[in-house]
Amino acid sequence: MFDLKDKIAVITGGGSGIGKATAQLFAKQGARVCIIDLDAIAAADTVEAIAKQGGNANFYSCDISDQQQVNQVIDRLVKVDILVNNAGIAHIGTASTTSEANFDKVYRVNVKGAYNCLHAVLPLMVKQNNGVILNVSSIAALVGITDRFAYSMSKGAIQAMTFSVARDYIDHHIRCNCICPARVHTPFVDNFIGKNYPGKEKEMFDKLSKSQPIGRMGTVDEIATLILYLCSDEASFITGCDYPIDGGFIKLNN
Repeated sequence: MFDLKDKIAVITGGGSGIGKATAQLFAKQGARVCIIDLDAIAAADTVEAIAKQGGNANFYSCDISDQQQVNQVIDRLVKVDILVNNAGIAHIGTASTTSEANFDKVYRVNVKGAYNCLHAVLPLMVKQNNGVILNVSSIAALVGITDRFAYSMSKGAIQAMTFSVARDYIDHHIRCNCICPARVHTPFVDNFIGKNYPGKEKEMFDKLSKSQPIGRMGTVDEIATLILYLCSDEASFITGCDYPIDGGFIKLNN
């Protein structure tokens, strides 16, 4: 099950966290993985780890907010069977405390970056008359999260784009879904806590972990496993859906 042999999978933000775990899992299942990441060193480390496991991967250093750069990368690929729009950034702030510069930055990376990848990949999938797209959204698209105005905006846009693409391309046998994780323990989270809550790292980590009713953050492997399922042929009847993976956050928090 979940065989990706001979599939070409493009994964943005594959140098670390959820993207890295997904890239490694896809390669293990037989996919040729193409990692797009602004951090060339991290992406190279992922490719090396995959090679040590006997997998097939390469990487492209690319700013996904720059459409020309994205087009140049995708133009080098013969085909794309799977696109995982995973790359993104976070931001703390309300509507009144978020600066225009920070709002624009979150929009450029999280929203325009995903659009740029869709814009480049979809014509290939239409030509193939087949393809799968998985967008990484967030529970912030579904419920109100304190001090996450710009981030929530961007993830709400990801969810809306998912439904639109699923509807527009269903006749071309292209499926598009998104997942909505709660907090997942990644290096990004550790760096985020260290930057925004210096001296209170353990306290904030425990607080954020316990905000999920299950009592902990998710793991990158748990998220990658759901992504694998939704991108596999076993999920061929699923399109236009959003999947919370949240330790009970949405339904069980009172």
